[in-house]
Formats: sequence, C-alpha cells, structure tokens
Amino acid sequence: MNISKREFMQVLSAASVAGMGLGKWAEADAATAQKGLYDLPRFGNVSFLHMTDCHAQLKPIYFREPSVNLGIGSMQGNLPHLVGEHLLKVMGARPGTDLAHAFTYMDFEKAARRYGKVGGFAHLATLVKMMKASRPGALLLDGGDTWQGSATALWSDAQDMVEACKALTVDVMTGHWEFTYGMERVKEIVEKDFKGKLDFVAQNVKTNDFGDQVFAPYVIREINGVSCAIIGQAFPYTPIANPRYMVADWGFGIQDENMQKMVDEARGKGAKVVVVISHNGMDVDLKMASRVRGIDAIFGGHTHDGVPVAIPVSNAGGKTLVTNAGSNGKFLGVMDFEVKDGKVVDFRYKLLPVFANQLKADPEMDALITKVRKPYEAKLAEKLAVTDGLLYRRGNFNGSWDQLICDAMMDVQGADLAFSPGFRWGTSLLPGDVITRELMMDQIAITYPYATLTEMTGAQIKTVLEDVGDNLFNPDPYYQQGGDMVRVGGLAYTCTPGEKMGSRISDMRLKGKVLEADKKYKVAGWAPVAEEAKTMPGVKPIWDVMETWFKSQGGRVKPRTINTPKLVGVQGNPGIAA
Repeated sequence: MNISKREFMQVLSAASVAGMGLGKWAEADAATAQKGLYDLPRFGNVSFLHMTDCHAQLKPIYFREPSVNLGIGSMQGNLPHLVGEHLLKVMGARPGTDLAHAFTYMDFEKAARRYGKVGGFAHLATLVKMMKASRPGALLLDGGDTWQGSATALWSDAQDMVEACKALTVDVMTGHWEFTYGMERVKEIVEKDFKGKLDFVAQNVKTNDFGDQVFAPYVIREINGVSCAIIGQAFPYTPIANPRYMVADWGFGIQDENMQKMVDEARGKGAKVVVVISHNGMDVDLKMASRVRGIDAIFGGHTHDGVPVAIPVSNAGGKTLVTNAGSNGKFLGVMDFEVKDGKVVDFRYKLLPVFANQLKADPEMDALITKVRKPYEAKLAEKLAVTDGLLYRRGNFNGSWDQLICDAMMDVQGADLAFSPGFRWGTSLLPGDVITRELMMDQIAITYPYATLTEMTGAQIKTVLEDVGDNLFNPDPYYQQGGDMVRVGGLAYTCTPGEKMGSRISDMRLKGKVLEADKKYKVAGWAPVAEEAKTMPGVKPIWDVMETWFKSQGGRVKPRTINTPKLVGVQGNPGIAA
C-alpha cells in the first residue's frame, strides 16, 4: 500500500493530528493543562476510543520510541516505517516539541525530563472519561497485550489488569499475550469476570477439532441510534510466537475469508458501521484492508506503532481506514464518524498522547491501583542497582535493556553468546534512575521465563538468525510472524534486510573470529516456546539470573555498549535514524 505525499497531507488535515502545543501548558497545573490540551471538539454521531498494547502498565512510565523501524520493499518510506526527523517532517512537527517527544526517540532523555512520564491508568481514565462525556455512546476498544508486561500482572495471574480494565470502562477487546496465561485462565476471565461488562471478540480463534468459534467473532452495539459492529482479530501467530502448549486446543491464523464472512454477516444484521479491533500488526492490517471489503476502520495493535493519522486503503468495496495506537498506555486514539443514510460519510481522527503531568489522576482508578498493588509494594520497590546509562527496549535490533539482559546471561551462565527474544514491550529508565525489582520485571515478566544454556553449532546459530530475520523482513506482511529481530549478545554479524530468506545474515564473528559452521558454542537464552524446557536440569527463571548479575555489579550498572549488526542496503531508508 502506497500513499502519496499529497494524499497524506489531505489525511493529515482531515485527521487534525494531535498538535497540542504542550510547551504552552508545560508549566501549568494539571487541571489547567488538561482543559487546554485535551479539548477535542465532538464531530459526527459515532465515536470509538482505542487503546492497545498497554502491557499491564498501571503507573506512569518513561517509554522511548524506536530509532530503527525498517520498511522493506513496498513498505519502505511508508507509515509506520518512519522514525525521528522523517516522521516529524511528514507530520509537519518540529524537533524539541511535545509531538516530537510523543512520537519519536529524538532527544529522549532531555525531553523525558522536561515533559515527564506518560501513560498510567489513573491518567488514562481521566482522559477516557473526558472523551466519553463529550461523545455520548462512545465505545472504548482495547487491542490486547493488556494482561501481560508487569510483575503485578504476572503475580496476580492477570487479576490486577482485569479489575483495572473494568474500571476503565473498556467495552470490547481482543488478545495476544493474554493467551500466555493458558486456555483455562483466559476462558475464566472472559466467562466470569467480564460477563455482562466487557466483550472479548476474536473471529480467527477456533477449536482445532471441529473448528468452532472459541470467542464471539463480533458484537453489535448501538451508538446514538446507529448499529455498529466490532469484529475481533486476535494475533494470528500466537501458537508460533508463544508456546503452543498454552493454547493447545485452539487454532489462530489471519483468515481473510472468514473475516469477509463476518463483515457480510454483520452488515446483513443491520450494522451501518463495521470496525475491526486487531492485533495483527500494522503492515498486516494494511494488507488485510486491501483484501476485505466493507470494513470502515481497523484499530490495530501488536507492532506498537504510534501513527498520528488514519491511513485510507482502497479495496473492492471502497476504502478502509487503518490506525495504530502505540503502546504502554501512552496514547488514546479517538475516531469520530459522521454517519448519514446508513453509511460513513466523513471522519476525524486524533491520536492523543497521555502526558501524566498534564492530566489529573482519576481518584477512583488511583485508589484501585493502590489496592491491587498493595500486597506487592515492598517486593516491587526493592533496589537492585542504579543505572548510569539510558535503558530502553524498542526497535528492530538490540536496545540497551536487551543488551543488559544478554550481558547478564553471558556472565552468569558462562555462555559464548546470548539470544534474547525480540520483544517490544518494556519500560525505559533515565540515567541515574534506580533499577527496582519492578522495573526489571517490566522487561521479563512472562509465564514461560526459563533461562537456558544450550550447545549450538555455528550453522544452527545462523539458521536461528535467518528464521527470525525472515519473520521481520519478509516482503509479504502475511509471512511476518511478529516481534523484532532476536537480540544478540557477544556475536557480531552483518544483516542485509532486503535479501531473500537464507541470505540475510553473514560475517558472524565471536571476539573477531569467524563463527565455524561445525563448531559448537554455548548459547544462553530465555523464554523458550518448547514445553520441555521448563523441566530441563538446572533451569531457573530469567529473573533469578538477572538478580544474581545485579548483585555482582556493586550497586551501579555501567552504560551498555549496544551490539548492533552491520546493516547493508538500508542507506537512506527513512525507517532508520540518520
């Protein structure tokens, strides 16, 4: 899908991108700033609010946007594959502004200290209440990756997030990391906690035996007299990206044909507006929008892209708008439709950054967060070290948090090299911040946390890198299975993203020596998807490895030297920082 600069600017104008001029309100109290920053005039008669990929972050956080988000082939130069100044140029925004901080990595430390933390459910709740009050009947959609990503979510078996989402007045959601709590737990929450309060929808999750729907494929709600259908699209590659044994009885997949069937069925039942809440990833959503007709908008997630506009995609039935609302509770998307004579005739879209300093905390949500965190506060607050460098995780390759994890595994486990999964979730820390157990767990809190040490040949190591590289850089989005490039410690290598499968990885070296195909090397890793990994002799959770390493650092962690591969063929690509 390509969109010209002229078309983009037209969309930008129609969407009225969130150019809120925070500088004007930076010194104001929260109540004054809130009134000025988030005064969004109502438009039309049908409204949807959208959050996604909050990864269980109930409190405000720092979160750095990527400096590498490469688009390959037809995706190059198109949203969401623009970073830094390339994205600001298209947005018409200036460096050093609130918009630059919200949407890019640029001057992150300085901007974070100026503008403060982002997200937090108490602040998000205030914004949701404001938008729902100004837009009667508006529905709040949650794109998933909501129950996972924090220590309290892991330790409470997701119950803290279940209670928070109900209090936030989420109306409809779909899922991905939710499924890593296992089939029984997911069904328990959906059928008991959410019953009569929140709809969990997923048209593409069916039983493996008879192909029955596991969850409702869609719901139909009336908004101001207009019948609206919300169809769910769960992450299609859950049994591949995450352990299959956790969803052993369920099948997933993209399922365009069934999606078209559900759209037609909903229209046949009288729906005048049809939207999809998706956890496909934005490139997949853009392709799906071109293949399935009759969808007015796709509210996307999974790839954590904070995209300031709704992108129109042409298909056999007209156009579908595709959006993506970032991550970590940092943004709230607001889509206003004008519906006349049974169809959408106009829209306005804004992606609102949630600046915690500029929004008052909602008292009820604040009290709930205090309550659900209380049993864990002492454990969460335990100091592990102080970081001398910026710690972040977000981008196609290693971030400094990823590097720290790899370094720790190699040191503690005596490995030659280390692999850490290409996860996008995880909060950021500024130089001088205390690394508490909570902030460490923000990077590693999963239900299959096992740290491993295995012997692999050089040929096997190359195969791993090639497989993950194809998942990330395959020119067909439908063959991209989620995540970013596996994070690598100790091993230098060259990556040519535009090459074909099997030819992207070359010149692999350990301490300057070329990796030998037949020689065996000790490889540390964690988060294995194989069930037998949890019963391997001596296996322990990754947080035990990390805490052992922190204790050896004397209370301070030096800035990490990030192991970035040599990249070939990406010069001038606007998905990488200049």
